[in-house]
Amino acid sequence: MRNNVKRSLVLVLMLVLVMGLSFSVSFADTSNDISLTILQTSDMHGRIYPHDYATDSADSDAGYAKIFTLIKEQRALDPDSLLIDNGDTVQDNSAELFNDLPVHPMVQAMNTMGYDIWVPGNHEFNFDMDFLNRNLAAFKGDVVVSNVYKKGTTERWQMPYKIVDMKGVRVAVVGMLPPNIPLWEASSPSHFAGLEFTDTLAETGKVLKELEGKYDVLIGAYHVGPTGEHGYEGTEEIANAYPQFDVIFSGHAHSKYNKVINGVHIIEPGKYGWALAKAEIKVNKDTKKVDVVETTNIETKKMDADKTILDEFKFVDDKSLADANTVVGTIGSDFIAKPDYITGSSDITTMPTAQVEDTSIIDLINNVQMFYAKSDISSAALFNFGSNLKKGPFLKKDVAYIYKYPNTLVGVNISGENLLKYMEWSANYYNTYKKGDIEPSFNPKVRGYNYDMFSGVTYDIDLSKEAGHRIENVMYKGKALDPKATYKLSINNYRFGTLIGLGLVTMDDKYYDSYSQMQDKGRIRDLIIKYTLEEKGGKIDPTVDNNWKITGVDYNMPMKDTVLNLVKEGKVKIPTSEDGRTKNIKSLNVYDLLKENMLPVKSYTIKSGDMLWKISKANGYDWKDASVLNNLANPNMIYPGEVLYFPAK
Repeated sequence: MRNNVKRSLVLVLMLVLVMGLSFSVSFADTSNDISLTILQTSDMHGRIYPHDYATDSADSDAGYAKIFTLIKEQRALDPDSLLIDNGDTVQDNSAELFNDLPVHPMVQAMNTMGYDIWVPGNHEFNFDMDFLNRNLAAFKGDVVVSNVYKKGTTERWQMPYKIVDMKGVRVAVVGMLPPNIPLWEASSPSHFAGLEFTDTLAETGKVLKELEGKYDVLIGAYHVGPTGEHGYEGTEEIANAYPQFDVIFSGHAHSKYNKVINGVHIIEPGKYGWALAKAEIKVNKDTKKVDVVETTNIETKKMDADKTILDEFKFVDDKSLADANTVVGTIGSDFIAKPDYITGSSDITTMPTAQVEDTSIIDLINNVQMFYAKSDISSAALFNFGSNLKKGPFLKKDVAYIYKYPNTLVGVNISGENLLKYMEWSANYYNTYKKGDIEPSFNPKVRGYNYDMFSGVTYDIDLSKEAGHRIENVMYKGKALDPKATYKLSINNYRFGTLIGLGLVTMDDKYYDSYSQMQDKGRIRDLIIKYTLEEKGGKIDPTVDNNWKITGVDYNMPMKDTVLNLVKEGKVKIPTSEDGRTKNIKSLNVYDLLKENMLPVKSYTIKSGDMLWKISKANGYDWKDASVLNNLANPNMIYPGEVLYFPAK
């Protein structure tokens, strides 16, 4: 019956939306209903204060302190609200400074705010199991995750679900996290020692069978995004397979998301504390059937930070600020002159220069990796689109800004053939070039952190070709890369897991592990500092070898400057992925913009006896540019009635 009710509600909502009316959800008599409130956060990533310590700047929509203000407001409306955190809690934003404390401040903060349920995320496994187990034990609520088992047994690591009595209604909360942790943490098996991970969709089915007849309301708390990745299913797929859920709270993808899929409400509150996700569920008091579900993301931007949290965790802010501003060297000059490829601004609003051409930032990271792993070749990704180093003191926060994750360094032996496959995998980040494009664009299905750039080889990326066939002219030490030879490659520990998953390397191929040798001092951020002090005498200068380039394209289209100026003026927008995480997912194309009447042009209708060169000259342009702009197959053959376009002057 619940599913029929939810489907009816969806039809009602669709009709209302089509008619363009404002509305409140009400198709049943709710006077006999019990109202339940469930609140959720996710991907807080070390943020208590509304402050980004990597940039040493205020972050107006971040932090538990702001979230707690909203929690208090919601508890004033419903003191029996259930509060869930969906994981990726204790990593990033200088949180690692406090890993040696008996209880991590992020866990302490959740206890102070009275969280009921914590679902660990994948980043909780960035550290040794003793750290994780200590903090899971310190959490005063319930740790819920169903798809992790004690190795070699059928015994789950934590409770798979929690059934909560809310005002006499049985609310079941199912926890789930990404099963790829053994791959992502492959270089550090101690981070998941004694554990096995199962598939999200299959485990959901297993848990729901265990829950049959035990609940009135079914909630998912999944540290999994709306769409899956790396072979596991996302919450949209789970909702399509299991419409029994009333609400699924998502995480991991950092999405600002609130949709109904197959009658199931799916909501994710972005990242860092952008919002507090809220589900209000009305349940019939007599039948215990769900009548109405409403979900919303309550944003924190305009909220004040809660003084209780600010006071209790001032020691975190003080230590984090002091650490962020520790001087580790000197920067000789700016590393990237124009961080934004189109505007030149430090704020990336169009696309990062460092993802369309070689830059000194990526070269610095790769040089550090090659030095310590003693490798032939290295690869690194741009984790922060605005990454740059500016002339002046080199501070620890600058290192965190250009390398935001606590990754460690791994050296692997890889065949030339598999290296080429890896390079092709990475080049899938780009969309295929189309005539009329004026700049590259990025595949919305590939995260920016999965686009690696390589040092130690020279190579071209031909974007006129489809993914899988783009890498060309790969040279190592002046000679063509030998597919049968073995090369030493330096990568971060996450990418090591990726390559294992792709079948390009094995555990036995690993010859170097910075964490095994140096523990926490072996993190790549620490190696950048070590390299600066010990190998560069405390001073780093930008150097770039321009060892790779994009080919197979012609971005010098007529009206390119006009289009770029319109972008800078805000009159033409560059498309962004639905979740906002990938910028520039479709190239600006002159022909498309002309069809959409987005460009200032004048038109001319060809008459009998006209010649292209005369028409072009009369309009102030060269006939070759006119031919390109109008995409003429043969400029010597134009026909009466055809319309030509010329940029307005």
